[in-house]
Amino acid sequence: MVHFADRLADAVRQKGNPLCVGLDPRWESLPASLQSRYGPPPAGAASAFEEFCSRILDIVAPIAPVVKPQSAFFELCGPAGLVALQNVLRKAARLGLVTILDSKRGDIASTAAAYADAAFGGMPLGETVFPIWNVDSLTVNPYLGRDAVEPFIQAGRKHGRGLFVLVRTSNPGAAMFQDLNCGGVPLHEKVGAAVASWARENIGQCGFGDVGAVVGATHPAELQKLRAMFPEVWFLVPGYGAQGASAADVAGAFRADGLGAIVNSSRGVTFPFRRDDPAWEAAIENAARAAATELAAVQCKARA
Repeated sequence: MVHFADRLADAVRQKGNPLCVGLDPRWESLPASLQSRYGPPPAGAASAFEEFCSRILDIVAPIAPVVKPQSAFFELCGPAGLVALQNVLRKAARLGLVTILDSKRGDIASTAAAYADAAFGGMPLGETVFPIWNVDSLTVNPYLGRDAVEPFIQAGRKHGRGLFVLVRTSNPGAAMFQDLNCGGVPLHEKVGAAVASWARENIGQCGFGDVGAVVGATHPAELQKLRAMFPEVWFLVPGYGAQGASAADVAGAFRADGLGAIVNSSRGVTFPFRRDDPAWEAAIENAARAAATELAAVQCKARA
């Protein structure tokens, strides 16, 4: 079984860039041609979301190493939306993309174990296990402590998968809790130190562990500081593009070998078109290639 961090490093090297394409389908932003064919939400929206994301996968598979579906947008469509999410994840796997299910799970004991099994292993019935999401990695909220994260770590290691734990997020209100003074250091550094200790428990050949951190690009000074503090931790970096952070802002996320970060762009890549634009797929491809090229240049500078 190949270590999760090594698979991620290989994917980034093969594509030559660290772009992660976020799949956040919104009914009101879909191409008008899809809306007219599938009808109103929720059932129609689920079918439209599946086709839209499937076509995005075909476009970005040769360009980006990672995709990150946000489960909330699919859940908004009810049961049909969850089927659509499952189909999108299965197609991403067939295309060889590393998948991150962005659902920010966080609970304790058997509940956390059930979330983890749904993400990585599947539902056991007798001697048969039925895969559910079967993703490469999952976002996790650490607020409840190690015992809440432990079931995700253990399930991930059993199946060769990884986690991305919230450390310093990109939203404007993040400082309310994440920057609280804890013995002379901000809380997010305490959380980062815990994540690094979990990552060091299982290091791959690339020098990274299987527990990563979510660190926003909208705080570039903190991003650079956390990279220096935790060199063995993969960073998932939101905030680039539509949320306002530039490629220069993410430069501090990379190690000297150019690895260590995957940089997410959702709206900037998946909605760069007018709803009535018949060439919306070409617009997505252009946006993905532009983001990949821009991020590859920053990654290359880190290696210089």
